[in-house]
Amino acid sequence: MKVVRFSEYQKSPNLSLLDGARWLIIHHEELESAAAVLFHSELLDILVGVDHRGAKISDGLWQRAVHLILADSTLERDDEPNITRRTGITKVILDSKEDIEFYCY
Repeated sequence: MKVVRFSEYQKSPNLSLLDGARWLIIHHEELESAAAVLFHSELLDILVGVDHRGAKISDGLWQRAVHLILADSTLERDDEPNITRRTGITKVILDSKEDIEFYCY
């Protein structure tokens, strides 16, 4: 299963890097820069995971493309089902110590 990190894409912003990818992983600090790639990921049927640990989730259009998010319960002050309901993100994992790729399916 091919996993591409947005930071890899930033080094060489060529969409061909996404060819054959199953997952695109984005760190919360990269979300603003990743808007165009998020759009393309939907067109290419690439699942998107966001590591949002260390910051509160700020609601936005970017959530439409996200399938997996890691977050901190102390910052969210909510449980996984409520965050899923609020954001529309299918898989919400709180307080994980694992790398995000551990949860990619």
